[in-house]
Amino acid sequence: MPSNNSGGPKNPWGNGTGAVPGSAPDLDDLIRQGQDRLKRMIPSGSPRGIIPLVVLALLGLAAWSAFYTVPSDSVAVVQRFGQYLKEVPPGLHFRVPLGVDTVTIVPVKRQLKQEFGFTTPGATDPYQSPRDGKRETEMVTGDLNAALVEWVVQYRISDPFKYLFEVREPGATLRYVSESVMREVVGDRTVDEVITIGRQEIETEALTKMQALSTKYVMGISIDQVQLKNINPPAPVQASFNEVNQAQQEKEKLINEARRDYNKVIPLAEGEKDQRIREADGYRLKRINEAEGDVARFNALLAEYNKAPEVTRRRIYIETLQEVMPGIRSKIVVDDQMRGILPLLNLDAQQGVKP
Repeated sequence: MPSNNSGGPKNPWGNGTGAVPGSAPDLDDLIRQGQDRLKRMIPSGSPRGIIPLVVLALLGLAAWSAFYTVPSDSVAVVQRFGQYLKEVPPGLHFRVPLGVDTVTIVPVKRQLKQEFGFTTPGATDPYQSPRDGKRETEMVTGDLNAALVEWVVQYRISDPFKYLFEVREPGATLRYVSESVMREVVGDRTVDEVITIGRQEIETEALTKMQALSTKYVMGISIDQVQLKNINPPAPVQASFNEVNQAQQEKEKLINEARRDYNKVIPLAEGEKDQRIREADGYRLKRINEAEGDVARFNALLAEYNKAPEVTRRRIYIETLQEVMPGIRSKIVVDDQMRGILPLLNLDAQQGVKP
């Protein structure tokens, strides 16, 4: 049962006619306008035969007002004598005239929004920021700092019956709920989180809490998105806050540059270290293998030497001469019984000096 049977629900779009934009004109207003026009058209002292014409005109006006059109993005909630009757889809429909049926158009497929702290020119939502919009944006953060928070709530009407009859002024109620939730969420975070890194978390948490409260209050509203806009410190501390932000940005810049240099130098040094280690391991293995080979060759030579010492000694001598002699340019064979070799040896020719 509707809670306001006397005059139907108050129009949430506030056009002052008792119906939302796109609904049929009020019957009383139409009858009153028709009477005024007939009075201006019929001069005083007219014959009584005009009265049936007036009655016919009023009946035609009533029949014309019995038809109404519902836009494609809306549904119409029909009340008969103030009691909820039904919901009708988009299109042309008939209602009982003379104030028996009243129709309220509800845009269920249109995304509505409420703006906090600012007003967009041409916005269609009736519940805009008050003239002193700054007051609803002034909030205290968790570290007892002040911040000016502007945000937007985008929502849809999911249940026209609940939207019109369960809560009085659901749009205004949603505005109070949104402001309360945003103050709670902002109050749990520091001013740095609110202004810089915590925006996404604030939007997500505020959306969850607003939807939970709208469901709890049976408002018939589905909240699609909560979006933070401008977040600034109060004007008296704006300059100081900007200086702090610049210092923090400079700090982050220097840290990033240091990390860049670190990532550039350290991997290079690590690569050189690994290269040196591998080179040392290779040289170690080479020296070990060479030493082991020399030991094996010496052991084999020693075994042959033990079998025939004289023969082995002579073979070693000959093999050594085979390796050494090819590298000697001049070869002089001297008899050990010769007393002197100077008369036979041309030293100047050996040294390349002309006589």
